[in-house]
Amino acid sequence: MARVKRGVAAHKRHLKLFGQTRGFKLGRKNLFRQAHQAWLKAGQFAYRDRHNKKRDFRRLWIVQLNAAVRSHGLTYGQFIFGQRLAKIDLDRKVLAALSIESQSQFAAVVAKVKAALSADSAK
Repeated sequence: MARVKRGVAAHKRHLKLFGQTRGFKLGRKNLFRQAHQAWLKAGQFAYRDRHNKKRDFRRLWIVQLNAAVRSHGLTYGQFIFGQRLAKIDLDRKVLAALSIESQSQFAAVVAKVKAALSADSAK
């Protein structure tokens, strides 16, 4: 049986990996063993951070809401509680966008929340 030489296939595989590690620094972009390890680790980070991104954005929206609501005389916790009482079903993402882009509409939402809070405290 004839001998199979694998140089072309291996070279193609290496070049494919180097294409995926473009932009990495030092040997992590052009030395196969280091590039392969860096590529595997990058995949782990990408998987982890796709999940962490949701956590990070929620934290950002909460910080934005807290700052916006405090200018209206409430805290974030009071605002969320009053929002539930007022039966306003807007999530934090939408509320944070409203507080930045449309401050008059956000002020109307805060007014409804304040009304609901005062009605609840009067009970």
